[in-house]
Amino acid sequence: MPSKLFIGNLSFKVADSELNELFAGLNIPASKIQVMREVDTGRSRGFAFAELAPEANMEEAIKLLNGKVLDGRALTVNEARPQGSRGGSSRGGFGRDRGKFSGGRGGRDGGDRPKRDRGPSLY
Repeated sequence: MPSKLFIGNLSFKVADSELNELFAGLNIPASKIQVMREVDTGRSRGFAFAELAPEANMEEAIKLLNGKVLDGRALTVNEARPQGSRGGSSRGGFGRDRGKFSGGRGGRDGGDRPKRDRGPSLY
């Protein structure tokens, strides 16, 4: 299985070709480099994945690329994790259910809190 790198903190203007040039300039053999894009708009999502060629040394590649400035931004580079082991919750959000509609306290009336007696209505 090929080694795969995660490349983060990319400028939204960076294209696959620019990353290919960066890897070639640093003598890092890569078989595939792909900037991830929004499905609807085609706009960059600000990160990419690179599959290293079998002869490439992943630790050396990370050492050379991590912190390297490209288009005015310092890259964050580390080993890509398999899609199923990213941690967190399978439900999305911030890891726990916060009540009805994920708003924290439930519906408009505040959920579990007792209602205050506000006296007779004037309307």
